[in-house]
Amino acid sequence: MPQNFPEVWLGRVRTQLTTQDVAPWLDGIEELDTAVIEMGSGSAGESNIIHVPISTFAPDVLINNTTYPLAAQAYADGTVDIHLDKYQTKPTTLSDDQVIGASYPKIDAATRSHVVAINSKKYQKAIHAIAPAADGAGTPVIPTTGEVIGTRKRFTFVDLVSMKDAFDKMEVPEIGRRLVLSTDHWNDLLVDESNKAYNKLLVDFRTGQPAPNIGGFDIYSYVATPYFTTDGAKVAFAAVPGATDSRASVAYFVGNLVKKTGFTKQYFAPAYLDPENQTNRLNYRHYFIALPVMNKYIGAIYSAASA
Repeated sequence: MPQNFPEVWLGRVRTQLTTQDVAPWLDGIEELDTAVIEMGSGSAGESNIIHVPISTFAPDVLINNTTYPLAAQAYADGTVDIHLDKYQTKPTTLSDDQVIGASYPKIDAATRSHVVAINSKKYQKAIHAIAPAADGAGTPVIPTTGEVIGTRKRFTFVDLVSMKDAFDKMEVPEIGRRLVLSTDHWNDLLVDESNKAYNKLLVDFRTGQPAPNIGGFDIYSYVATPYFTTDGAKVAFAAVPGATDSRASVAYFVGNLVKKTGFTKQYFAPAYLDPENQTNRLNYRHYFIALPVMNKYIGAIYSAASA
């Protein structure tokens, strides 16, 4: 086996983590330009942390003022520490017979499952973090209002307009609004006979082309949007959904989201340390986070109960 086998694998995984299985609804989200601080490297408590400056300062605006001198306002800001989520794959065992030569096809075949698994989890966690926990000021959570399908009400374009109205009332900037539809809600729109013109926009959507814009939202679809209860409460990440819980659609303003990719690490035990089995073991650790900067300009549309 080549001596650079571990290094070749690690380099390949880093490349695939940033080029494959990308969630298009995260494209254009600002990657924070701040250094990642690694704490407790190699220990059980190892973490990746970033320091993010936060400012909500807005100066008062005077109209037709005649009083001088003007009262001064002190600029105020602060910072928050954000711990990136840690994603680890369980070790994979590979015999020397499988990897001698370390050719790229063998590397890709063996690592692809790790790449897909990590990306799947980190994107699920991202869309869950973006969705609001419940309805509130700045975080509209809206029930569907369409006809009854089984135990839920269908998602309609009326519900999309309701979210537009909520964003309008919050004075969310019009450029940068996105709506990530659950597959249930996407399919609801596709079969909505009352809006055939909009249906064609959705049917003609192809990966790699700009997302269709309907009602001021760039429209996307994702198979793993977060679950919500029929009362409009977000189900905890990785929790087992209840019988009546269903995946919700998530709305947000791009300018209120940030993401950060941390370190990727490889753990590798070569076969020569395992003479009985002559088997290599490897797995990966990857740090990433995506979340709203402020708890506003985000929303969700959940499937209301049929009763």
